[in-house]
Amino acid sequence: MRTRMINKDFGKAIGILLFYLFTFLPLSAQTYTLEQLKDSALHNNFAIRKARYDINAAQQQRSEAFTKYFPNVSATGLWFNADKGMAETTINPSELIPQSLGQVLAQKLPQQVLADLANPINVSMMKNGTIGGVTAVQPVFAGGQIINGNRLAKVGENVSRLQLQLSENEVEKTTEQYFWQLVSLQEKMKTVEAVEALLADIAKDVDVALKAGVALRNDLLQVQLRQNDIASQKLTLRNATSVVKLLLTQYCGLHAGDTWNVAYTSVDPTSAEDCPLSSFNSSLPNLPEYQLLTQQVRATDLQHKMEVGKNLPSVGVGAGYNYHNLLDNDHTFGMIFATVSVPISDWWGGSHAIKRKKIEHEKAQAQLADNSELLMIRMQKAYNDVEEARQQLNIAQRSIEQAEENLRLNRNFYQAGTSKMSDLLEAQLLYQQARDKQTDAVANYHNKLLEYRQATGQ
Repeated sequence: MRTRMINKDFGKAIGILLFYLFTFLPLSAQTYTLEQLKDSALHNNFAIRKARYDINAAQQQRSEAFTKYFPNVSATGLWFNADKGMAETTINPSELIPQSLGQVLAQKLPQQVLADLANPINVSMMKNGTIGGVTAVQPVFAGGQIINGNRLAKVGENVSRLQLQLSENEVEKTTEQYFWQLVSLQEKMKTVEAVEALLADIAKDVDVALKAGVALRNDLLQVQLRQNDIASQKLTLRNATSVVKLLLTQYCGLHAGDTWNVAYTSVDPTSAEDCPLSSFNSSLPNLPEYQLLTQQVRATDLQHKMEVGKNLPSVGVGAGYNYHNLLDNDHTFGMIFATVSVPISDWWGGSHAIKRKKIEHEKAQAQLADNSELLMIRMQKAYNDVEEARQQLNIAQRSIEQAEENLRLNRNFYQAGTSKMSDLLEAQLLYQQARDKQTDAVANYHNKLLEYRQATGQ
């Protein structure tokens, strides 16, 4: 009995322990790297899924165009029942009998029969019946519409794949921007917390000096005001961090409500090497934007050829098998045939349609030349932006070193009584601003580097 009670109490104790473990101990948060977030966004973002749907649709359209090479097979059937025969006529036998034969029949046939031959006979046929047939027509020449239609469908599939690549670039760019925005906020939070600790130390020093009568109460009030400002900044940073996390969660398809953080390595400014100046002329054909323009030129050329083909003769050969019982007996027969269709009046409007398609092709060629120059300018600008971001990062790092030294000196000066509290707090503010600028410079450098890689097709 005692053993049972001990086991019961032990089980209850284990249950209480597990309850406290799962309720009050913090759960470990999921950590994501930049590459993991990009991979998740590329799999779950709606823009990517939409682009993949477009590729599937383009593949189906290409398969549909390929079927035009094969014969067109059709089957027809008809049953009818009319109120009277569709073919009616009157036959006069006496008019059909030659005169020589009539003389012979007049000698041999009874008078009644001869009288009946003189009366007209009413004939009615095809009052009801059934007709059916199967026909297969193989196009032999269609003005190049089938061949060019298949080529145009291939162009459409290529365009869909290039659109997917552009969507992937945009998703990657947006994800990285959100990522470094979140990193920047977290680094600024670390700076604020470091400043908060620094102000706490200064407040202690001022409080001791105030009690010793060697400091003014105004100094302590200035420190407290700065502490209130830091507390306000923490609230703002915490709220901004929460919003950016929500945006990343939605954009990358993460589970809403999950606790997660980002993992990153702080950038050493000395490792931000000069961006290699690649040959922009050789990079141009690798850009999806340029390839889209060339596909547009190709598409307008094929559309012009198809418009010409619509106004050319078309030739086809076919075979069929048919059945009918129009003459009250089953009758089947097969046949082969050839068809030739020559548009005549269509040339009146067709000639203008051909000219319109040719103008669209020339416009696409001009757009390719113009946008190619703009893409070259974009590559040069992206290169300049990376170089500027790298130099700004180096400047920000030097500013931190100078701000740290300035803060150290002003703190020593204040402790020695040769400087005012406002000077010390100004040095603290300059130090915080230098840290924040360095954080923003790191994020900007990474974003500009990605833009350069995308602009040069790397």
